[in-house]
Amino acid sequence: MANNDIIPGFDEEKDESLKIRLQKVDSVPGCLILFLTGYIDTYNSNFFQKKVTRAIEQGYIRLIFHCGGLNYVSSTGIGSFTAFLKAVKPRGGDIVLLEIQPKVYEVFQLLGFSQFFTIKDNLEEAVAHFSEGGQKVQTEIFPKIFKCPICSKKLKATRPGRFRCSECKTILAIDNNGQVFLG
Repeated sequence: MANNDIIPGFDEEKDESLKIRLQKVDSVPGCLILFLTGYIDTYNSNFFQKKVTRAIEQGYIRLIFHCGGLNYVSSTGIGSFTAFLKAVKPRGGDIVLLEIQPKVYEVFQLLGFSQFFTIKDNLEEAVAHFSEGGQKVQTEIFPKIFKCPICSKKLKATRPGRFRCSECKTILAIDNNGQVFLG
């Protein structure tokens, strides 16, 4: 399905530095996956915001940003994600970020934004987040299997706290909600 079939006029304006491919999630109302390829910086963040705002205005309030192809996000780009979160939350929506590259995740962490966003490892988990209404029951969180944000080694945490990655020796912290942080 082409982007314009999902959101009329979506591909009218293009930017070579950031490509966005849309995919509807039929099992979840108002859910849209946005596959991002390229980078988001001061120069194209306006383009990015216009595109996503258009999707939100079309009733897509459950947004999954597939960031595997995103190799750079500036602080302005992160500001865009924050704006989308502010736009969808009051409408009962949410944002999930997927497959964030380690250096992009670092920017989110440095700016203190990693705790505001729901970050999942794969598409199934992201869709499940919306299917379950976004509410996780405490007992389901641990043991949690996740990837080290630095070296991507698969790790397992049995409880919240601080520990060291067995591969790269980075000190990680995991909170009660299963969110992973550096340090």
